[in-house]
Amino acid sequence: MQLCNIARERLSQSQVALGVGVRFSRSIEIVYLMRKAGFHWLFLDLEHGAMTLDTATQIAIAARDANMCALLRIPRGDFSMATRALDNGAMGIVAPSVATHEEAQEIVQALKYPPMGRRSISSNMPQFDYDGSGIANKIKQLNETTLIVAMIETRQGLSNVDAIAAVHGIDIVLIGTNDLCAEMGITGQFDHPDINLAYEQVIAACNKHGKWAGMGGVRSVELMRKHIANGVRFVLAGSDLTHLASGAADQVTKLS
Repeated sequence: MQLCNIARERLSQSQVALGVGVRFSRSIEIVYLMRKAGFHWLFLDLEHGAMTLDTATQIAIAARDANMCALLRIPRGDFSMATRALDNGAMGIVAPSVATHEEAQEIVQALKYPPMGRRSISSNMPQFDYDGSGIANKIKQLNETTLIVAMIETRQGLSNVDAIAAVHGIDIVLIGTNDLCAEMGITGQFDHPDINLAYEQVIAACNKHGKWAGMGGVRSVELMRKHIANGVRFVLAGSDLTHLASGAADQVTKLS
């Protein structure tokens, strides 16, 4: 059985991989709604959301069957949650607020199997229909297909972005634009020159080290298009909450 990660496949072909955040939804219906809308991956937020790990993994398993990719954002440094999520259906982990080369190395060590890392092996996994045979081939596939995303959300992380992007096993470097704006004292100013420069730095570091640049926290379609044109390929384009709110408001406006 050959694993497929549609987000990684699109990135490998220099295509944009569009994702949607999941904080509000608690059932697998969100998978099929977002697939129909055209999204490629789900961002299951366990850093800020109240979703349980059990719910997140059920959604992740449904995403696999729907040819979507479910990634889980963990609380900072919570690698036990991350590995349990990966053992139970997630196809990637988003690590928040990565600030140093050493932190990026620690993430890879915790989330990749030997020889890349030291992750413990679970032989019966939903990614392979719970077939525990041929484990050597399976962990090789998981090392190759699982996406590891390092979020840049601080000045320190931005200053070390080249070293973070250089770490073997980090696939994507994603700017958490909300937190980076706040850190810089320009909260909510997503088109501020300093933020535009931050995107240039991250894109340059990713291009240099063969990684993909990602974007989160930007709501303006115009701004998202600008960063995509400049090289961002992994795009978090809103959440279940924002899309529900904007769709409802749009309907009320049309009927008022």
